[in-house]
Amino acid sequence: MTGLGALFRTQARVLLRDRITLFFTVLFPIVFVLIFGFVWGGVEGPGARVRLGLVHRDGGDDVLAEVLAAVRAVEVLPYPDRATLKEDLAKRRVDLGLVWDGESLVVLQDPTRVQEGYAFAELARGVAAEVDLRRQGLAPPVRAERENVGRTVAVGWFNLLVPGIMAFSILTAGLFAVSGRITQMKERKLLDRLLVTPMSPGALLAAIAGVRLVAGFLATLITLGAAVVLFRVRFAVNWPLFGAFVVAATLGAMGLGTVIALLVRRPSSASTLASIVAQIMLFLSGVYFPIEFLPAFLRAVSRAFPLTYIVEGMRYVTGVADMSAEKFALITVGLFGVGVGLLPALSRYVVSVGRR
Repeated sequence: MTGLGALFRTQARVLLRDRITLFFTVLFPIVFVLIFGFVWGGVEGPGARVRLGLVHRDGGDDVLAEVLAAVRAVEVLPYPDRATLKEDLAKRRVDLGLVWDGESLVVLQDPTRVQEGYAFAELARGVAAEVDLRRQGLAPPVRAERENVGRTVAVGWFNLLVPGIMAFSILTAGLFAVSGRITQMKERKLLDRLLVTPMSPGALLAAIAGVRLVAGFLATLITLGAAVVLFRVRFAVNWPLFGAFVVAATLGAMGLGTVIALLVRRPSSASTLASIVAQIMLFLSGVYFPIEFLPAFLRAVSRAFPLTYIVEGMRYVTGVADMSAEKFALITVGLFGVGVGLLPALSRYVVSVGRR
């Protein structure tokens, strides 16, 4: 146990000195949460209000004013004329523009507002429909209310993004543990020197895996905490499942790194290939946008990537997406089995002296 503890402390110091790996494991997810949080974190939140510029021409009745007064998510800003409203709309001082003369309702919208454009258009359609009904003395026949089903607490895209970023940090923590650290030691002949000592390859792998498990777990907690504290994002974390899944996912990522290390003949090329694989999975595994947005053939490709299932599992344990308990158990056991099953292959890789 003393020797294993010394190995663990040594690998921890090595990780702290490896700035690139440390950045991708710990700092990279936090940077992404900050970037996306400050840009889009408040767009879908319950406190978001639409700044609506209104030109109310002479002769217009008060029907529109009554409709807008009933919409709680709208802040109405009066404008004297259409030209001024269009200028402020182009400068994004207002989000949406309406021109009302009692007979027709003209909607002004900035086409460059891609992120919120659809929501603004739906708001304008709803207002126009309500005005039309009230002018006819009618009321909407059906009042629709949205209610989330299942155990999810997600209220928007940012809720889904944060667990996706956490999943990617888990992937990098395990992936670069093998394709980075192990292959680097192999290339520098450090493993050959260790073979003449009483230390077993299993002890070295256990120390490296333990350090990466701790790093991955801390990275997910820090990322989760940053999202909650800075952007008031709500999560319903199942902590026992969370801990078990982080362990299984990290081991599974190490198994993927083992495959890369065994396939690439030059150890120095393994980390480069791992970076390429990680970036491809980042964009095709549902981290940034739903897999359903992809073409059919890319959806099939995404289902072959381990990161897709890590993302789904992480969203499940944080309470922002639902799945059956059987599917979650299958994903967790599968990732754990991949990692544990490939560790013997990595042990043989460690003890193969002089691999070219």
